[in-house]
Amino acid sequence: MRDGTGMAWVVLVDDEVAGQLNVANILHGSVSSATIGYWIGKDFAGRNAIPIAVALATDYLFDSVGLHRVEIDIRPENTPSLRVVEKLGLRKEGLKERFIHIDGAWRDHLVFAITKEEREGSMLGRLSNTLEQ
Repeated sequence: MRDGTGMAWVVLVDDEVAGQLNVANILHGSVSSATIGYWIGKDFAGRNAIPIAVALATDYLFDSVGLHRVEIDIRPENTPSLRVVEKLGLRKEGLKERFIHIDGAWRDHLVFAITKEEREGSMLGRLSNTLEQ
């Protein structure tokens, strides 16, 4: 965080550590983007802690850091994480084949993104509207 290339936040639920959200590859200038990654403990899954954390982080990256684009890369079989980007209405961009080395193999990841212009209001407001439906 000191050099402005990444951020790490702990996700709390009822004052307990429930997970973590990381922002990596923060680039300014003509790229003006970052990548978000996250995890949540099994006991806290399904309580919207991660969608809220991603919404807050994205709003912060757009409004305070001044970025233009936020990306999230997810393994195709990770249904709970896919539900997060669905709730937030991120655009599916495609597939990065053999993108990250995990558990001894190069794993494919689906790419989701949003730009500041696509946001329309806040991400937290967008999430609230989705959860009310």
